[in-house]
Amino acid sequence: MAAAAEPLDYVALGDSSVSGTGVPIQESLLCTRSTKAWPKVVAAELGAELTDVSCGSAQVKDFSSRQWGVVPPQYDALTPDTDLVTLTIGGNDIGLVQTALSCLNLLPEPAGFSCKERYTAGAVDTISDAIAQWAPQLGAAVEEVRRRSPGAEIVVAGYGTYLREDGCHPVQPIWARDANYLQAKIDELSSAMREQTVAHGATFVDLAPVTVGHDVCAAPRDRYLEGLVPVAPAAPLHPNAKGLAAYGAEVQPPSTQRAPGPDPPSRRLLVRLQVRPSKIISTSNHHQPATAW
Repeated sequence: MAAAAEPLDYVALGDSSVSGTGVPIQESLLCTRSTKAWPKVVAAELGAELTDVSCGSAQVKDFSSRQWGVVPPQYDALTPDTDLVTLTIGGNDIGLVQTALSCLNLLPEPAGFSCKERYTAGAVDTISDAIAQWAPQLGAAVEEVRRRSPGAEIVVAGYGTYLREDGCHPVQPIWARDANYLQAKIDELSSAMREQTVAHGATFVDLAPVTVGHDVCAAPRDRYLEGLVPVAPAAPLHPNAKGLAAYGAEVQPPSTQRAPGPDPPSRRLLVRLQVRPSKIISTSNHHQPATAW
């Protein structure tokens, strides 16, 4: 009689865009982690055993050190038997939320100050510089995940489309040119994440298309991302419950389990992670890419 297959061992790392800050029910008040966090959608599809250590306000440094001196390093959740690792990180490292808040102008132009002008003064884009300086840290994180869990599939997910072209002032009080600048910086961060992910042999999932038409300017019933004043339970400028479900649905692994036996985790993984072909960015050639179904 064949031995029962073990469920896949899945570890989720990341920041509040993963943990579901503000979305009920918060199972970790310290890390503002929701029972609806998108890794739970992925785990349910896989039938996987999930260890979700994503934490609100996390930066890359919190993967290897205690966040706030209290929360254990996220890397501690990884083991040689881990089969799948997902992560999103970077927004807090470059201060995206703070940048967005600095772009607020309750009155239309010219009654205020443009954040685009402020961040690009002297022909130097300080946000772009911050992204470029941070990006290699993501590559190093991917390599550290691989060192700790050499048989795991590693999937990095980007950030969403928060603002449509020209924004929607005064619904969201950000001038058109500043809205375009802010979304361009979010896209630039995701692009840097993609480049580092591919360069280090992992798989990147682009979540920007998922939120097109469901951004902070959408009608409340259509939003996946909440605005500066949320109309559904979620933190400002974060995914709501529908957004978390949509993010999780973008990674749709087939129902599979790993085979029993002494083989290393990479051989026990019967079917690689399924990612929608339109959203996947292939891995580099020196590592086997995830299968697109």
